[in-house]
Amino acid sequence: MSADSLHADSLQRPRLALTLGDPAGVGPEIALAALADARVRAAARLVVVGPARFRPSDVPLVHVEGELDAAAGVSWIDTGELGAFELGRVQASCGRAALDALRTGVELARARRVDALVTGPVSKEALHAAGEKVEGQTELLGRWDGATRFQMMAVAGKLRVLQLSRHLPLRAALELVTTERVLDHLLLFDETLRAWGFARPKLALAGLNPHAGERGLLGAEDQEILEPAVAAARARGVDVAGPLSPDTVFLQASQGRFDGVLALYHDQAFIPVKLHLPEQGLTVIAGLSFLRVSPAHGTAFDIAGKGLASPRNLVVALLQAAAWASGSPIAVVEP
Repeated sequence: MSADSLHADSLQRPRLALTLGDPAGVGPEIALAALADARVRAAARLVVVGPARFRPSDVPLVHVEGELDAAAGVSWIDTGELGAFELGRVQASCGRAALDALRTGVELARARRVDALVTGPVSKEALHAAGEKVEGQTELLGRWDGATRFQMMAVAGKLRVLQLSRHLPLRAALELVTTERVLDHLLLFDETLRAWGFARPKLALAGLNPHAGERGLLGAEDQEILEPAVAAARARGVDVAGPLSPDTVFLQASQGRFDGVLALYHDQAFIPVKLHLPEQGLTVIAGLSFLRVSPAHGTAFDIAGKGLASPRNLVVALLQAAAWASGSPIAVVEP
């Protein structure tokens, strides 16, 4: 195959933007390891977004206009000089660097200059120190996208779990468990999976109480709040079962019985996801105007720079983003 043919073939692969995340965490080191992975390079064209000091010498710097569209392999967009920083510690400068990369990545995704955005891990404390008082990337990207209806989804293989609420104290999260909110999230979940290629997603609603309340013996919320939401969703054409006992529904979904489970608070969603496939968990933001995928782990300040961080989770995120961007709903399992 000629060089021109190889270049043309490369341009057919989806282009992904990858933000480095917090420079004081493991984001830059796992990003560089993922860039070297032959499976990632074969699946997508990558543009890394972050301070150029982390750029390998063989990765060309590009500008958003012109050069980006012509880039066939891996390229890099510089988001500015970081200055001195210390690994493994919350710093305002690192929060600002993470924000700059995220802004550029969102702009690329919203302008359809890339087919998906994959984001490295950030520190909420560092974002706060940099002046962005947000609960997390989901809230931030939703605001920048102008979305009014969006939510975090956790994915691990066949297990897809949408959250009813995100990073909140449990008492506050439970106050958000209302019939109206559950119905809206079931509808959003159904819409999102249909957009991914599922003709008629089969959903499940996790119960709130043990054994979904045992018909009122262990609490009335499942009957009084959740069952009406399920009935209303079914009336709107959503194929949903529940509320089902939380101690079994996630296992059933991981085995393929359901295409997705709506969880009622953060830990109810993430405990099964991280137990199911610890190094393959992803998060997606349902409801954005673009596809955003992220590994389901944090900055790991305690091991940053020590050569201990595994890039596998990020590799899975990149491969899955490439598959979804290409129109395949199939989950990537064990790359």
